[in-house]
Amino acid sequence: MAASWEHITVDNVPMKTYLAVPSGEGPFPGVVVAQHASGVDTFIQTVCDRLAQAGYAAAAPDLYHRQTGMTFEELGRMRRDDPKRWPAMMGKAQQMRDDEIESDVTATVVFLRGLAQVGGSSIGITGFCGGGRIAYLMAARNQTLAAAAVFHGGSILATRGESPSPFDLTGQISCPVAGFFGDDDENPSKDDVAKIDAEMDRLGKAHQFHSYPDTGHAFLDFSNPKAYREGSAADAWDKLVVFFGETLKAAVGAAS
Repeated sequence: MAASWEHITVDNVPMKTYLAVPSGEGPFPGVVVAQHASGVDTFIQTVCDRLAQAGYAAAAPDLYHRQTGMTFEELGRMRRDDPKRWPAMMGKAQQMRDDEIESDVTATVVFLRGLAQVGGSSIGITGFCGGGRIAYLMAARNQTLAAAAVFHGGSILATRGESPSPFDLTGQISCPVAGFFGDDDENPSKDDVAKIDAEMDRLGKAHQFHSYPDTGHAFLDFSNPKAYREGSAADAWDKLVVFFGETLKAAVGAAS
């Protein structure tokens, strides 16, 4: 596996992107990894590394790149008990707009397709917290994506800017979706998850949702000891690898 920081130009602005690629020539499927509120921190970089070790070229764009002020690196250096950390993090997350997110993720998909190790291979998306919302959103907005994995996607039912909510775009989803949720989470709550599940059923959208008892938000984030749940995290990761194997790797194998 090889990891590096790359720069993608989107709307004439450079967007720093963490890239992890498996060893070998490929072709490998690609995965866009959408950040959580902490940005492309150690956790998100580790997700990319683990995906590369599993055989995927993974790219995590800095979706805060349009903003001035505190960078995600500076945010990551703040102690979790620093009272300024949460307001700074939420202030950055709330500035994000869906149309800009779509441009950034689409540019990342184009970047992955331009890699010799990926080429015309299938590309999927995953994301955590707000990034889970992005994965759901992009499953509807980018018809080239072959799979989307949503980890505790907060505010899927909420709007950002003038755009409709990701939930309102469910009818446009054209790829299989996997969802991973904690029963003790408040955003999304169990009622939110049930509403999303029912809407996907109603519209005939291929999906598989997995919920974990005694588990809350951010349960895969090993850097957050209060939220991390080892058993739930291990099971969800195993299911993610199976899901991407069935949707992304199988498509690459069928085309070769």
